[in-house]
Amino acid sequence: MNAIPQLDSEAAAAALKRKPDAVYLDVRSPDEFRAGHPAGAFNVPVFFFDAARRPTANADFVAVVEKLCPHDTTILVGCQSGVRSMRAAEMLQARGYADVANVAGGFGGSPMGRGWRGSGLPVERGDPPGKGYDELKSRS
Repeated sequence: MNAIPQLDSEAAAAALKRKPDAVYLDVRSPDEFRAGHPAGAFNVPVFFFDAARRPTANADFVAVVEKLCPHDTTILVGCQSGVRSMRAAEMLQARGYADVANVAGGFGGSPMGRGWRGSGLPVERGDPPGKGYDELKSRS
């Protein structure tokens, strides 16, 4: 397996402009996504959390992404800080996605980067049509 490229938020935004068919995949929970996400992002959570914030893997993660994105799609994977998204990027690469990058710093920022929100990049709230997990899962 190849190393997953790490992009900061600004580089991810530039890649989305350069490649109009590229996808920003937000792998946070639907509640986190609705509270704020990069404009244009799709939400497919890699984990769900119970009331005690214990993670459970989303068994449908790869299947939903495969319905959304052909394997030759450029996918920029982000979460809150870059940890969940790295795991998701590794899973996608293992399933044959070759053009996958992790958005280091994610949406909220971390020691890996300022994050999308902290960089002043465009943000949306809610579940835009065709972008929220419930709708994406219903299509798969």
